[in-house]
Amino acid sequence: MSAKPAPAPTRLPTEERQALIVAAAITLAGRNSPDAITTGDIAREVGVTQGALFKHFPSREAIWLAVMDWVTQHLLARLEDAARAPAENGSASPALDAVARVFRAHIAFVRECPGVPRLIFHDLQQPADSPLKRPLGLLLQRYRQLLTRLLQSAVHNDEASANLDVAASTTMFIGIVQGLAMQSILNGPGSDLRAEAARVFPLYLRAIGKTP
Repeated sequence: MSAKPAPAPTRLPTEERQALIVAAAITLAGRNSPDAITTGDIAREVGVTQGALFKHFPSREAIWLAVMDWVTQHLLARLEDAARAPAENGSASPALDAVARVFRAHIAFVRECPGVPRLIFHDLQQPADSPLKRPLGLLLQRYRQLLTRLLQSAVHNDEASANLDVAASTTMFIGIVQGLAMQSILNGPGSDLRAEAARVFPLYLRAIGKTP
C-alpha cells in the first residue's frame, strides 16, 4: 500500500474507489489518532466529497471495518507466504527459519503501514466491545495457529527445546512484535524498527531453547 493515495478520478469502479478510501484511512491513521479522523478527513485525502464517500461506505465505522478486513487479508497472506518460502540450502533449522521469516514479514508490514498498529492499539484501549474487536480477535487466532504450527515443527525437528511451552512462546512472539510496533509509534518515523527487531529476535530464539 502506498504512503498516500493519489487523488481519485471521478468514475472509478466501486471496488477501486473503496480500496482508495481504505488506503486513505490507513494513511491518515499513520499521522493522527484514529479517533480524531473524520469522514471529511478521509474524503479530502481521497479527493472526493463526503457525499461520494458515503456512496461506498454507509458510515465511518464501516470504513474502519473495511480497513480491518484489508489488514486481515494482506497481513495473513504475507505471513503465510513467509512461512512457506523455501529454507536456505542446508539449513539445520527450517522451522525456526520460517519463524524468523514470519517475524521479519510482520516487521516490514508495520514499517510500511504504521497506521495499522495505531488503529489496533487505539481500539484495544476502548473499555467496551467494539465492532473492530471481533475481526481483530479472528486475526490473532489465525496468527496464533500459524505460529503454533511452526513452533510444533521446531520441537518435532529438535530445533527448539523438547519441553517448549508452545502456547506461551506464541504469546511471547506476538507480544514482541506488538511492543516493537508500539515503540515505533512512540519514536516516530525516524526510528530504525528493523535494526531494533534484529537485536530482539535472537533473544527470543534463546528463550525457546535455541542459541543462534
